[in-house]
Amino acid sequence: MQHKVTGLTYAETGVDIDAGNRLVDMIRSAVRSTRRSGADGEIGGFGGVFDLKAAGFSDPVLVAANDGVGTKVKIAIESGLNDTIGIDLVAMCVNDLIVQGAEPLFFLDYYATGKLDPSAAAAVVKGIAAGCIEAGCALLGGETAEMPGLYARGDYDLAGFAVGAVERNRLLPRNVCAGDIVFGLPSSGVHSNGFSLVRGIVKRAGLAWNATAPFAHDRNLAKALLTPTRIYVKPLLAALKATPHIVALAHVTGGGFPDNLPRVLPSGLGVSLDLSAFDVPPVFRWLAETGDVSQSEMLRTFNCGIGMAVVASEPAAGEVESALRAVGEKPLRIGEIIETDGAERVVARGTLAL
Repeated sequence: MQHKVTGLTYAETGVDIDAGNRLVDMIRSAVRSTRRSGADGEIGGFGGVFDLKAAGFSDPVLVAANDGVGTKVKIAIESGLNDTIGIDLVAMCVNDLIVQGAEPLFFLDYYATGKLDPSAAAAVVKGIAAGCIEAGCALLGGETAEMPGLYARGDYDLAGFAVGAVERNRLLPRNVCAGDIVFGLPSSGVHSNGFSLVRGIVKRAGLAWNATAPFAHDRNLAKALLTPTRIYVKPLLAALKATPHIVALAHVTGGGFPDNLPRVLPSGLGVSLDLSAFDVPPVFRWLAETGDVSQSEMLRTFNCGIGMAVVASEPAAGEVESALRAVGEKPLRIGEIIETDGAERVVARGTLAL
């Protein structure tokens, strides 16, 4: 007698559509909390709609950016602390918009995993919503992908996509000249770059994620390293409105200072950095000492305490510094724009206080 073969279901091969629907229900209120002028739709549709006219722009240029959080996500996964990594995701994207003078309008996320855990995913998305609120943009939509066999059970990865707008005549950078002053705005810590090196140093030190952080005795190591990336959008939008003399901004991300500062400079110009002006947080001193990391490697891998550089027109540098302080920032004068005809466009003088 021939037995009938039972047909497979999607769930039996590892994809649970019902879990995805539960996740949508769990995050609906968090997504709704990010509404702003121009975006008032609900999640669940095929695409999000944004009305530029309702957002108040007259002659806008759209600016788009996408990014992830690198291997910082491994610390969130391994420690079970999933509630702030979404803030990092937003920060890494919207900070790349504000450097061109753009106001972030909306954000979309991509969450990929081997087996969907609705609770963990909801924690991540609630962090994304918190980041969007801090940046003033709407969480317009996203995608959750359950891909058994591609990701290990329990693992997930993130990607973010942000779109902003700036009036055409306010687009940055503009009119950068030799002699202009470079200010640095403090970071909140390691942000979301260099975590493969960070994790290697932690492994060398033989520390568990729940051990007390050697550089922050009030928190465990995972929580200290997961301190979210600073979102610079609102204070910089206010400073840009207050003064026309900010001529460039540079987000200090992967590649550190040698790779990021030249991205906003015209050909023939570079930066002279005064490393002695940096206020280096304890986490970087611990990383450098424990990993025996050279100063040049620190500068090319980490932000070393400066997450955003602000270039001010030299005659109005005092006005720019005052504008930054008026919006709650603590700018440090870390260098100046110089003429250069060599391949090395970032020249460091002095030493970091590592």
